[in-house]
Order: sequence, then C-alpha cells, then structure tokens
Amino acid sequence: MARATTCKEAIQKWEEANKKSAREAKEIYLGFQWLPIEKMDNSLAALISVEKLSLSTNMIEKISGISSLRNLKILSLGRNYIKTFSGLEAVGDRLEELWISYNLIEKLKGLNALKSLKVLYMSNNLVKDWNEFNRLQELPNLQDLLFTNNPLCDVMETEVWRAQVTRRLPALKKLDAIPIVRVGDE
Repeated sequence: MARATTCKEAIQKWEEANKKSAREAKEIYLGFQWLPIEKMDNSLAALISVEKLSLSTNMIEKISGISSLRNLKILSLGRNYIKTFSGLEAVGDRLEELWISYNLIEKLKGLNALKSLKVLYMSNNLVKDWNEFNRLQELPNLQDLLFTNNPLCDVMETEVWRAQVTRRLPALKKLDAIPIVRVGDE
C-alpha cells in the first residue's frame, strides 16, 4: 500500500516546481498532493517567510507544526478531515485569515486564541448549535464570515439566519459572501 506524502516531500516538490527555496517564499501551496498529506509536521517550520500557506485538499486530521511561522497571516486548510481548532494557539496573535471550509468541525473551542482573525471561511462543517456559534463573539476583529452549509444555518431561512448573525456579531461586515448593510450605513 502506498504511503501518504509528508510535508517535507511536499515542500521539496514545491521547490522543484517553482525553482526556488521555500524558506524565502511568501506564498506556499501544498494542497492537493498525491498521495495526500495526512499529517502536518515540524518540517513546516522551514517556511520561515511564509505569509500564506495552503494545505487544502489533503487528508489532514489535526493542525500542528506551524507554531514557528512568525509571518503567517493566511492559512488555508479547506477540504481536509480537521475536527478542532487546536494547534492554532501559537499563531493566534498574527493569523488574519483562516480558510477551513469542508472539514469536520462541530465545536468552536479554541477559536478565541485567534485575536487578529479578520476572515473566517468555515462553510460546509458540522456546527449545529448557537452556543458554539456564539464563540465567534470572542474574535474582536472578525469582519468576514463564510458559514453556509453548516447544520445551524441550514435549518432557517436566509433572512432569519442573517438577522441572528448580525445581532450576535455586530462588527461583521460580510456574511456568506454578501456585505452586511445596517441601518445608518448608507
């Protein structure tokens, strides 16, 4: 049986394809590896200059190996098997965008560590109750939220959903790719 691609192997492939060192690169795309990456590991620490890192469309179950990425601002982990936000604490003060749609997230515990987060794309996950959703109130800079196709919002009409969210997250500027217009904003 074939084994998964390691992060180290994916980085080497990226360097060969881009003909440059991954250490200096500001954007690194390690998504859609064949065979898929199953585990984020410490070889990601070599990406010392990376500002945008994509590991989308793999088979990753757990976030790890990114604590030393001092310049990381955008992390893309969509289309994996991630269940929790655990592992993001070390980048919480600088991560501005987290793209984590199409995963298996049901609970938002640990999200509060992301104090600089402005954009959260987490559609197509498993969040089903308002108690979990309300944890988003702990993100002081959140402006753009993509949350469609979570069980919580699928059970109500769009207008009701939008009204509930804007009441709970008054600083939000965009919900599900549509700008929020509040009375007095005209």
